[in-house]
Amino acid sequence: MSQKTYMPDTSIGRKKWVLFDARGKSLGRLASRVARVLRGKHKPEFTPHLDCGDGAIVINAEKVQLTGAKEEYEYRRSHSGYIGGLKEITVGEMLEKNPARLIELAVKGMLPKTRLRDPMMKHLRIYQGDTHPHEAQEPVSYDWENETIN
Repeated sequence: MSQKTYMPDTSIGRKKWVLFDARGKSLGRLASRVARVLRGKHKPEFTPHLDCGDGAIVINAEKVQLTGAKEEYEYRRSHSGYIGGLKEITVGEMLEKNPARLIELAVKGMLPKTRLRDPMMKHLRIYQGDTHPHEAQEPVSYDWENETIN
């Protein structure tokens, strides 16, 4: 009896692309589903230390919903490293100016903080409208009712 550990093949050509429609979806729920697909946890051959996830395309980024009073009271902060270099912007302002960046930061925060995070983030594409230039990748849509990939 062989007791070798199964290792999935992580060749470049095996990634599928999954299409997420953000219209009317909560930001956190959308980001958690996208992070799950990018990480590959929806696959039976999931391996924590390998990048075996799929690519994700998010459309209608400007129509994502924020629950509660997060638009006024939640901030995104960045610091330049210099004295007085703190920049704050409310989530509502960020949703108006750059909704793709808001979704990107939410997904990035839900991925593991290891050297695999940057390669996973390279497979995330976010668009504000309902069109995208990735028809050649033949993306499959995400089923929100059953939380599966069609």
